[in-house]
Amino acid sequence: MPTHRPETFAMAEGGDNRRHPHNLQGVLRLAVEAGAAGDGQAPSVPMSEERKEWLRGALAEISKGQLNEVEQMKRCLAVLQKDGMNTKECEGEEGQRDEEEEDERETALEILSEFCENLDNARDLMVLGGLQLCVSHCVGHVQSGVRWRAAQLLATCAQNMPEVQLHLLAIDALPKLLRLTDSDPHPTVRVKALYAVSCLVREQEAGLRAFVSQDGFSVLMRGMQSEDERLRTKSAFLLLNLLSAHPEQKGTVLSMGMAEQLVSVLRSPHSSFHEHVLGALCCLVEDCPQGLKDCRSSYLGLDELLKHRARDLQGREECQEELDFCKQLRATCFQGQQTDDNGMDR
Repeated sequence: MPTHRPETFAMAEGGDNRRHPHNLQGVLRLAVEAGAAGDGQAPSVPMSEERKEWLRGALAEISKGQLNEVEQMKRCLAVLQKDGMNTKECEGEEGQRDEEEEDERETALEILSEFCENLDNARDLMVLGGLQLCVSHCVGHVQSGVRWRAAQLLATCAQNMPEVQLHLLAIDALPKLLRLTDSDPHPTVRVKALYAVSCLVREQEAGLRAFVSQDGFSVLMRGMQSEDERLRTKSAFLLLNLLSAHPEQKGTVLSMGMAEQLVSVLRSPHSSFHEHVLGALCCLVEDCPQGLKDCRSSYLGLDELLKHRARDLQGREECQEELDFCKQLRATCFQGQQTDDNGMDR
């Protein structure tokens, strides 16, 4: 997570021969020393008046910088709010003005995404109502550039932030993102929306429950059958991740015919994302009688498919993990053996 570095401050020459710190870490160290002195704990070196003055200025500048970011986020939200009120009126009218407004909206979302790499800013954006605005006015916008940047912003804010994840789930962001992933005509929107979905459901129990209840696994299944390589890859990887972390979901996906669908995907022209597909199949057969039964069905022809795939991958260093999954899956399903050296710790 990037930290915001304070600008280098001009420092007066004085009786203190120690160099003043030039970054946030150094400033905070001095602050700790000053606080320790105030609590009666003697710092390693007494703080001079000149150093204390510099510290006050440095901390004030840092606070000012944070305040400036909040003010800039408010301005960005004002741009998006204006758009939310006027989108229908402007659609199809005044082409040049529309292009300018589109650029403003996209720039505003990009600025917000950059700021919200900082977790404090992501939380501030939530408090300011920015996430609600993004969900209500941006993810379903007529302009694809606004839609995918909005999805990117939601992903940035939600990643590793349970407080933000729960807020987004409460305002029904997930069903909108799943619809974008499933059916948006623009491939980049679909990819970014799936990224946001992933940030809402991975390592988030409430998000996973909502994902399952809204048939999210079917969305992943269709994503793996997409023509877009990025969407296929991200769909397969998320499926593998969810099955690895939540083996209790195996029954859910098997009841959907997922084993047959995954084998069908493997029969498509070879692609690097097949590694994740094979990993998902390995998950489905591990300690799961129904998964074994489905994969052993003679009509799937999985044994022969794995034999051919293993021969094709032999000696290709970049495909070693996929080859390992092939061997593991074939041993589990068709040789009555469990391999112990190719676990699913991904």
